[in-house]
Amino acid sequence: MKRYLLFASHSYSYDIMRPIQSAIRQRGDMVAWFLEDSCPDRLFDDEVRLKSFDEVFAYNPIACIVPGNVVYDFFPGVKVQVFHGYPVRKRGERVDENFRMRGWFDIYCSPGSSSNVILSALENKLGYFKYYETGWPRIDEFMSIPADTRSALHNPPTILYAPTFTKRVTSVYVMDKLIDDLCQKTNWNWLLSFHPLITDVSVINNYRALERKYPGRVAFNDPNTQIDRFMNTDVMLTDSSAIICEYLMFGKLVVTYRNTCPAPHIIDCHELLEVQGAIERALSRPSDILSHADSYIRQHESFFDGKNSHRILDAIDDFIDNYQGKLKRKPLNLVRRLKLRKRLGYWKDFFSSR
Repeated sequence: MKRYLLFASHSYSYDIMRPIQSAIRQRGDMVAWFLEDSCPDRLFDDEVRLKSFDEVFAYNPIACIVPGNVVYDFFPGVKVQVFHGYPVRKRGERVDENFRMRGWFDIYCSPGSSSNVILSALENKLGYFKYYETGWPRIDEFMSIPADTRSALHNPPTILYAPTFTKRVTSVYVMDKLIDDLCQKTNWNWLLSFHPLITDVSVINNYRALERKYPGRVAFNDPNTQIDRFMNTDVMLTDSSAIICEYLMFGKLVVTYRNTCPAPHIIDCHELLEVQGAIERALSRPSDILSHADSYIRQHESFFDGKNSHRILDAIDDFIDNYQGKLKRKPLNLVRRLKLRKRLGYWKDFFSSR
């Protein structure tokens, strides 16, 4: 029986890795979670949490699966990067931060063609990891829902507001007043879903005030029901959030405010006064934008059969059978490892990372 470890640093990890957990269980294998201090404990009663390094060592997983940028180098098992989102270059950078190689991982699981070209070039250049085109595990849950159910409209419409946290691109500091105005002028309901790294209390309080002012019309998303925010809304309003591609998979459109990479698959607004009209247009679901949205999705995601998590497990098997111990040694990563060990207060096996 194989053992796998799911390594979570932020609350978004649950939605990404629970489909992998389901695939592991379907195969009759074992799965457990390790939560960093930065990740709130939102595990269900039937999910196993390992709370100490000793428990992880005793469990001895064959693989440590990670949607974030960092993993503990001293944990057992091959280190598997499954990414926390699609490469949308939300900061306007030339190459998405997803492809900043930090020397932690043995396997990179590519969601699709937009990632393949870069990962293939980096694999050939660096030589210490393998990449596999698996698809992104998060969407396995999406694909279990019939397309017409995913795209169903509601009356009155509900708008999902989901800003990113990056300060120079986020709309969170200006959108509260506009939402207040639109609550007075329209019959739209609002679901607010903030990135877990939006932690400014004064900003959050401004939106909580809207929730109190418009009870039943403005609400915050329950963090344990993330898929419901897509199912129960009709348009997403955001800025340059990485979840744009995910939302488009529901056959619904996205309005952005000053997106860093505006393109035909979204309706971008440079001024706040444009937002209401843009939402009205998105609610009408114009065919040309839907067509662009479909093309955009297929640039980033290769598979829509609900089996991405199984492909990830197959990739782990292939790596262990054919490549483990045969690639270049991972970089020493001395500075990063020193910082990590200092933060954790753990100094064992410093010169023999796994």
